[in-house]
Amino acid sequence: MHKNFGRGAGMKGFLKVFSIFMVLGIFIFFVVLLEVPEKDNINEQVITEWEITWTDHLDSQISTEELEATQPWTEVQASDQVPERPEGATVQWIRMDLPKIESGSPALLFEKVLGREIIIKKNQQLIYESRRDFNYGVNTILLPLNQSDGGESIYIGIDSPTRIGIIGTVQAGEFKELQRSFIKNNILDFIIGSALIFIAIVMLVCSLFLKNENMSGWFSLCLVILSSGTIVITYSSFLYSLYGSLGNIYVALFDLGLLVLLPSFTLFFEGIFGKGYKSIVTKFRKFQVVYSTLCVALLLINFASNNYFYSIYQLFSGLLLSVIMIIQFIMIIVISTGYTIKGNREAIIFSCGFGIFAFLGLGELLWFYFKSANYELFIWKWGIVCFLISLIIILGNRFASNHERIVEYSKQLEMFNNELQRSEKMEIISELAASVAHEVRNPLQVTRGFLQLLVAKQNSSDKVYLSMALEELDRASNIITDFLTFAKPEVGKVAALNVLNEFIHIEGILIPMANLQGGRITVQIPKDLNIKGNSSKFKQAFINIIKNSIESLHGEGEIQVWAYEQKGEVCIHIKDNGEGMEEEVLSRLGEPYFSNKTKGTGLGLMVTFRIIEVMQGRIEFKSEKGVGTEAIVRFPAVDPA
Repeated sequence: MHKNFGRGAGMKGFLKVFSIFMVLGIFIFFVVLLEVPEKDNINEQVITEWEITWTDHLDSQISTEELEATQPWTEVQASDQVPERPEGATVQWIRMDLPKIESGSPALLFEKVLGREIIIKKNQQLIYESRRDFNYGVNTILLPLNQSDGGESIYIGIDSPTRIGIIGTVQAGEFKELQRSFIKNNILDFIIGSALIFIAIVMLVCSLFLKNENMSGWFSLCLVILSSGTIVITYSSFLYSLYGSLGNIYVALFDLGLLVLLPSFTLFFEGIFGKGYKSIVTKFRKFQVVYSTLCVALLLINFASNNYFYSIYQLFSGLLLSVIMIIQFIMIIVISTGYTIKGNREAIIFSCGFGIFAFLGLGELLWFYFKSANYELFIWKWGIVCFLISLIIILGNRFASNHERIVEYSKQLEMFNNELQRSEKMEIISELAASVAHEVRNPLQVTRGFLQLLVAKQNSSDKVYLSMALEELDRASNIITDFLTFAKPEVGKVAALNVLNEFIHIEGILIPMANLQGGRITVQIPKDLNIKGNSSKFKQAFINIIKNSIESLHGEGEIQVWAYEQKGEVCIHIKDNGEGMEEEVLSRLGEPYFSNKTKGTGLGLMVTFRIIEVMQGRIEFKSEKGVGTEAIVRFPAVDPA
């Protein structure tokens, strides 16, 4: 029943956190997906239609007349699906009519153009050319124009083996306004990636102050965040548009980021959830490290050979790596789901973060295919951010749990040290008490005998003083007896004791004393409570406790005694409404020679503690100044013989 309750509570927590993450994911998905770009200038115009044709090669020397004559042109709308590529065609030519732009510095902004090689011609002149020898075909083009170009046509040639053409609309307007729009629309990826890299660097610096046991999880999370930031930045077209000459380096950094991310993520997962069944997580992580090292070596060889081994490298870093990623995600989903069902809090957080990442990524991928590839993926980056946040929360939760454990261990260590010191003190006192008691008791008995003889022979005036001396000797003898009981608290003959019968005798002894103090004792104990111990020692212990309660009354008051059986123990409560004790006094009860009475030695409670301890019992006190004190004693319950 307890396990089922824990699983139910875990599932409730999972549903609660998952709902929050899903609402956040839906909000990001639809707000970003359906966001309408804000127009910064009312003079901007949007070109939504153009014409296309196809050829088998891209020639920057071809004239516009030749283009017009060779192929038929097909009219295309910006919202249309990408036209199907004719067989054998590799180049798409676009003819676009320029609107009249009332601006001193007109320009065109192509937000997304898919192609590896792009040329733009106007009036037989080549006004733009981009030829990329690296595997990244997303271009953002800001093309300056002249005021006299309004009403003319431009011809855009695009060569690409895969996706090709213009995605979305083309804006025409003032160059500075379009430049601002270009930066505004593309800077977000750069900001997100840079922020992640900055966080990773700060975490790496902070790792200098961490202990070794925390280093693995911290360092693996640093690598996950650093590689994620690198992937986000190098996937964006912003850097390629501004600094296209370094495109090969950006692509290499993207691949390196992915190759570092996968084993680092597995290492972080292993640190949180363990090695898995038959160490499958550890083995897979080691395989990923070896495989990533191989891919990095192939990357360097291909880079040094100027893409001579690109096909081999593409096989290992593309197709095979995709299969490994799928296996990794399946493994992670299965293991985290198992822990989530068990109610593991870290697994719940992980599943929620991974769920929102999968939701955004899968949703955008479906939208990508719905648009027939006429869409550029970008919402997945927000999914990565949400997932990284969940990983940071998990690591923070792990650090907090470790801190709580350290605090708890410190408290336990302090308690054990105090108990050790108390045991050492008790041992010393026991040895001293036994030695002194045996040495002192015999001369006291001899002295008492002589005093008794003198009492019989002296007159009445001297008898008073001699009687006082005898009383003091008796008191000293009782103290010595307490010392011996404390030093050697053997229970003696052990038998089954009926708690009610024992308290009937205790009550008969102490009622006269309570009446003299103006108090009364009430006892409510069932007949069937039995424990194992020595009757005289049991009475001695509880007489000491109840005597302290009587002395605390200082007038009218009540002492309540009741008992019951609970979880295999007999619980005996002794509660008074006397003066009570402060927290400082309460914490020192049972210490050697500590007493809050004027003439007290503290031996009574010391003996009581030792007797209860030897009888395998436990005692605790609750008290409040001016309210009263309650003693709770627990013994193992036994069946009557």
